[in-house]
Parts: sequence; C-alpha cells; structure tokens
Amino acid sequence: MPEISIRGRKMPESPIRKLAPFADIANKKGLKVYHLNIGQPDIKSPELAIQAIKNIDMDIIEYGPSAGYESYRRKLAQFYVDQDIAINFEDIMITTGGSEALLFALGSIMDPGDEIIIPEPFYANYHAFSEESSATVVAVSTTIENGFALPTIDVIEKAITPKTKAILICNPSNPTGNLYSETEIQQLGDLVKKYDLFLISDEVYRKFIYDGDPFFSVMNLEGKEQNVIMIDSVSKRYSMCGARIGCMVTQNKQVIATAMKFAQARLCPPTIEQIACEAAIDTPQSYFDDVIEEYKSRRDTLINELHKIEGVVVNKPKAAFYCIVQLPVENTEDFAKWLLESYELDGETVMIAPAAGFYSTPGMGLNQVRIAYVLKKEDLIKSVHILKHAIAAYNAR
Repeated sequence: MPEISIRGRKMPESPIRKLAPFADIANKKGLKVYHLNIGQPDIKSPELAIQAIKNIDMDIIEYGPSAGYESYRRKLAQFYVDQDIAINFEDIMITTGGSEALLFALGSIMDPGDEIIIPEPFYANYHAFSEESSATVVAVSTTIENGFALPTIDVIEKAITPKTKAILICNPSNPTGNLYSETEIQQLGDLVKKYDLFLISDEVYRKFIYDGDPFFSVMNLEGKEQNVIMIDSVSKRYSMCGARIGCMVTQNKQVIATAMKFAQARLCPPTIEQIACEAAIDTPQSYFDDVIEEYKSRRDTLINELHKIEGVVVNKPKAAFYCIVQLPVENTEDFAKWLLESYELDGETVMIAPAAGFYSTPGMGLNQVRIAYVLKKEDLIKSVHILKHAIAAYNAR
C-alpha cells in the first residue's frame, strides 16, 4: 500500500475540530450542544457587506488579481492609516483568510530546519502551518498563574539559535485573551533587529479590547520595517468567518515579491467576498461599539460563572473572545469526549476545546480547555451550569 508522507503524518490534528464526530453522536441523540469550542461569532455581519453581495451585478465571476483587487487594497490601506499605521496598498496582499496569509509568510521566509519561536499556548494551526512549511516550532511557555504574560525578553533571547528565523505572536491572543503592551512589542522589535529575524504578528483580534488598554501594532515599530509582517482578517472583525478573506501586510518588498509567487500559484483570492469586504470597511463605529459592549458583558458573565466552580482557575481576558480555563480533571480531552458521548443535563451538554492542542511542549495543558465566549449570556450561564455538574459527575465515576 502506498505510504502517507512523513510531513502528513506529523501534521497535528485540530484540537478544535477533532471532536466533531463526538458532537455528531450527541446531536443524533437529540441533545442540545452548547459550542464553547469554536470562535464562530453569532454577531450579525455588517449590513453594508450583506447588501454589497446582494447587489452584485456580474455576468461572469472572473479570476481577480493574485494580490487582490486594487480598489480593496487601497481602501484597506486607508483603513490602517486611519489607525495610525502608515502603509500603502502595495504593502498589502489579499489572501484566502488569515491562514493563507500566514502560510504565505512562512513559505516566503522559512527553509526546512529553520526555527520559529512562538509563545505557548498558541493558536493550534500555527503548529500545523509550521509543519507545512517544514519549520521547527520552538515554544516559550507562559503560565495561567501569571495571566499568560509574555515571557521576559531574556527568556525569549535564550531560545534564539543560529537556526532561528522568526518570532510569531498573536496579539491580542487566541487562545488566552492576553494583550501585549507597547513596551513588550518594542522589546520584541529590538530583539528581531538585533538578531536580524522576522517578527510576525497575527492581529486578527485588534478590534476586541475591553478595558480601555491601548493596542500597539508591530507595523508601528520604527526602524524595523524590513523585519515585521502583520497578519489580519475580516473573519472576526466583521463576523464574516465564511468569507475567507485575510491579508498579509509588510513593507519588506522582498517578502511581498516572494509571497506573490505563492499567490499566483493559487491564482486569486475569492472575488465576490472581496466586494463584500470592501463595502464592510465603511461599517460605522457604532457597530463596533455595540459589539465590544456585548462581548465585554459576555466575558464578565462567563468569568463570574466559572469562578463559582470549585477548583477552576481562570483569568479575566483583556481582549479577543477566548480564555484558557484550568479544570479540576486530569485529562480534558477525555472529559470533552465524555461530555459528548456519555453526559447530559436535561437534554443538554457542552462542547469544549482541550487545551493540550494549543501547546507544543508535551504534557502541558492537559487539565485546561479553551472556551470561546461567542454565545449569548443566557447560553453561557447554562453552559457553565452544565459544566459544573458534569465535572462533579465525571470525577465521581
């Protein structure tokens, strides 16, 4: 029988989606499943984007430019300029989601055996993307005890070797909800400049900051323009996950030129969706004000309810709409499967994402889960109520 590739065998499964068959079992039993496992917002997409799709007048849905429509890139560049990020449209490449943007970035800068430093826990697909790019992940660990704060620069610097090519961060963070300060970003900028590395920053959740803390983009690092690459997406900002439109932003012309080879190989990003995204840029600030207020309220509700469960450890996230929760169980993957296969409370159960898949270091995160607070408050309260009783039943088996 022909063999699967080594790279394919090494590709990690998604900790978010691998439990889907177990959710199917629960659904077939007629159970209501509260999905705390995936960051699919229930917020309505902007009406401007919906109307733009409805009003499309095309006889042929043609290929678009490999780098994305210029009109969209120009408008997106102005969107960033309005946020004090001085770039032009030629610094932007439109991609099929933020995932492709990161794949293009890694493919453009990493060679087989190169190392990329990532604070853990991290978005699980970073590991998969690194494997796909034949790069080696070097994790620097953060802990729930100190709110998953960025390790000191000394710790990160000690992780640098002659094989190190880049540092990758998610700011604000999926999965921890942490937000890095301007000082921390400046220190990372100084570090990549000192060692001639790239600093890649996934800033997809930039709009979701709850307590008035300022956001500082890597694109604002002066004198590091050739070192920094920003990843962005419309998925969360406009609640348009299915549009699959993201972008890679950098003033490094060599990176853009190299990434264009990958972009040309896949021909073009989705065309109709770009029209919707271009329209979405005109979404009024009132939309975001309402969304932020809603998510902040959901966050506070979730954290308050979780603190009522004995043995649970959780920090209040500063941003995004996720948190890592430490549960009083030994193995949350087994617990997550049990919740879907064997447990119900009044015909309902919950689906959670085991956090071990967000770590690269073996053995870490085994008693943690990632929870996405993208459900309405009433459902979050019900979900935590179910979780509380499920933990007691699970540990009493």
